[in-house]
Amino acid sequence: MKKKILSVLLCMAMMSSALTGCGGDDKKEASNKGSKDGNYEEFITVDVFDAFANYQGIQSGWFAKVVKDKFNMELNIIAPNVAGGGDTLYQTRSAAGDLGDLVLIGNTGGALQDCVTSGLLMDCTELMEGKDIVSDYSEAIEETNNLVSEEGMWAFPNMVSSNAATEASEALEPTFGPYIRWDYYAELGYPEMADMNDFLDVLEDMQALAREKEGTDDIYAMSFFKDWDATMMNNAKQPACMYGFDEIGFVLAKADGSEYQSIVDEDSIYIDVLEFFYEANQRGLVDPDSSTQNYDTWSTKYTNGKTLYCPWPWVGQSMYNTAENKAAGKGFMFAPVKDMKIFSYGCCPVGNTQKVIAIGSQAEDPQRLADFIDWLYSPEGVEINQASNNCAGPEGLCWEMVDGKTVKTEFGEKALPTNDVEVPEEWGGGSWKDGISTLNFECVSRTDINPKTGETYDWSMWESTISNTTSPLEEDWRAHMGANTTMEYLENNDMILVAPGSSYTTPEEDSSIQTVRGQCKAAVVDNSWKMIFAKDKAEFDKYLTEMRETTEGLGFEDVLEVDMQHAKDQDAARKASAEEFPTAKNVEE
Repeated sequence: MKKKILSVLLCMAMMSSALTGCGGDDKKEASNKGSKDGNYEEFITVDVFDAFANYQGIQSGWFAKVVKDKFNMELNIIAPNVAGGGDTLYQTRSAAGDLGDLVLIGNTGGALQDCVTSGLLMDCTELMEGKDIVSDYSEAIEETNNLVSEEGMWAFPNMVSSNAATEASEALEPTFGPYIRWDYYAELGYPEMADMNDFLDVLEDMQALAREKEGTDDIYAMSFFKDWDATMMNNAKQPACMYGFDEIGFVLAKADGSEYQSIVDEDSIYIDVLEFFYEANQRGLVDPDSSTQNYDTWSTKYTNGKTLYCPWPWVGQSMYNTAENKAAGKGFMFAPVKDMKIFSYGCCPVGNTQKVIAIGSQAEDPQRLADFIDWLYSPEGVEINQASNNCAGPEGLCWEMVDGKTVKTEFGEKALPTNDVEVPEEWGGGSWKDGISTLNFECVSRTDINPKTGETYDWSMWESTISNTTSPLEEDWRAHMGANTTMEYLENNDMILVAPGSSYTTPEEDSSIQTVRGQCKAAVVDNSWKMIFAKDKAEFDKYLTEMRETTEGLGFEDVLEVDMQHAKDQDAARKASAEEFPTAKNVEE
């Protein structure tokens, strides 16, 4: 791709009287509707095609009020994750020529290029002229749009950061890890866990203890859901991430590039995890609703104390670790399995181009949507839109400045991160948890410094948060672990592996590879679920054989060869990024 300079694009845009999309008759003129001066007279409903959302319908609550007050519009979330998963909704809407007014998609396999070529997205060059997003994040915007052969500003990346590429993008907790109900673990005497076999024994003992204490048999050690299944069973990938791997197609690649595995190899960590889950189910530790429930039902079980293990702190802790529960010594905390080396995503100085936000070519008021995107990347937008990602929410409601320091308000102490706390009517009313933005798109890294406050966007890293008196839950964890935070423990014990952040995304694929990939996905996912719930080991092995023979017959090796090359290219991009961005930008300046 040839290098495009944003300043040149802006100059070219000034010569054009109309904003154009791609695709001949699909060109659409940009209508401002009073948007240029921020006066949005006409109320509109914005259709948001959001591949990352776990909610479908009209955004409600306090975030909806912010959007209404600022832009006189409401967001109608269209979520493939909720509408059955897979690519069906995307393909249906693409065929109709209208994905949505706002479009949030995963940019793998040349998806962004495909959307531009198909006339589904709008060139935002003129719309973004003079806006802060261009001056603040020009390098990241340029890097993203270099992935498209057509000239223009088509999309904006996820998680732009000013930190070094080798610095973990997570704050005090990693993205993945064995998070368990620490109160039950403590009652068992903090048993040491050398490996996953020990972990399973501990989970079995925890389930028995929890059921005895609560007097109910509907508490399970683990629970799953299907919404996020794609190339593989998503829940089965998570323990692989706890050993330093992450997926790229049908390959599990080590964060440091030292190892690449085909997921269908009999000795792959993916198959090991399926066997681990099979054994858990044989012991009665797996929620029998797993194959039929969706994300909402699954996550609510954490809120209600019905599940004891979570692979993600941003679910288990967010859903259960309320101020009340922590004060009672109850909650999800990281429990060390000694042979683990947790995968960590490094910061992306030029953005994570694997997730992007764009304006649809048929948008009713593109200038207003450009203003909205610009706001999402502003300090206030980051604080408010990314509240579910540990950002602090609205100033005045959740936090305030005291003696030059950022401090949570009394409401913030109760509500953050995602607790079911009543919001004052002047801020929109309803539940804080229910009113959080459902976009699920982190525009700017939460660990970046907020220029308004001089501290990170992530409230857990504030000086006032760290210095405040901790709860009995956290005090017990720190005393037992000998560290103040999970990330500190992992770093001190060499149990974390950071993959340097880069802008790498998999390129567009040959249509024949896409076809085979889709067929193989179904065989892998279907058999993965069957293996976990097999009646005995013989049936488990039968489904494993079926998975391997079916994918082989479909042409799996051809797709695997492509994915292996992608994995190596990704590693090269990570290493290059580590060399290019060895320090934080603010340190360099």
